Amino acid sequence: MPEQPPYLRIADELRRRIAEREWTPGDRLPSRAQIGQECGVGENVVRRAQELLISQGVLEGRAGSGTYVAEPRQRVRMVRSAAREQPDGSPFRADMKALGKRSGWESRTDAKVPAPAEIAARLGIAEGDLCVRTAYEFLADGRPVQLSTSWEPYDLTAGTLIVLPEGGPHAGAGVVNRMAAIGVTITHAVEQPEPRQATAEEASLLGIQKAALVTHIRRTYYSDEGRPVETVDIVIPATLCEIVYEVPVSR
Repeated sequence: MPEQPPYLRIADELRRRIAEREWTPGDRLPSRAQIGQECGVGENVVRRAQELLISQGVLEGRAGSGTYVAEPRQRVRMVRSAAREQPDGSPFRADMKALGKRSGWESRTDAKVPAPAEIAARLGIAEGDLCVRTAYEFLADGRPVQLSTSWEPYDLTAGTLIVLPEGGPHAGAGVVNRMAAIGVTITHAVEQPEPRQATAEEASLLGIQKAALVTHIRRTYYSDEGRPVETVDIVIPATLCEIVYEVPVSR
């Protein structure tokens, strides 16, 4: 069995000392040099161990101050299932209501944005074709817990009352209900989740550490004719949220 990398061993040691309450939430850790001397490793090994624990929400770094034991935060449960797509409101709002939290979101829409290559491939259009792009910041009790950016083909909604997802009489109704208003029936969505590190911009918006772990979900909705009608990138921080998938069982 291969030997455990030194930084993982140090991360385990720091976790143990926190679990045994040598350091409690809000406490400042000793310097990297001191920890390295105690554990017989270099400062770079301690730095990597601390960065791992920061990405996992165990520690938090404060610029110019040091590294601290993070205050525990209740993780928000995000349920992914067909049952989430209800005709009477937002799935996110339903998730937050179940947790007894106040929900909301902020959005910014840009119309006639040329589709980048990856988005064009997901929507089955040509690179550079125009799209309506909407960036969302979802809030639980006023605190950001999820980011998403949606793209819809402009030629699908141009000239209709739903061209702006958060404007007009169908504002905030969700893509399924909005598309139904123009005679487009959405039958299913495909989601592709993968873990990665947060970008600097995402970390700033979510109030998490740069390079903290997030789940990036690429979701695309399809009409009954098989046409992709919306694709969205969803970013959910691992330290703030847990993702649960419900799988229907046929009888």
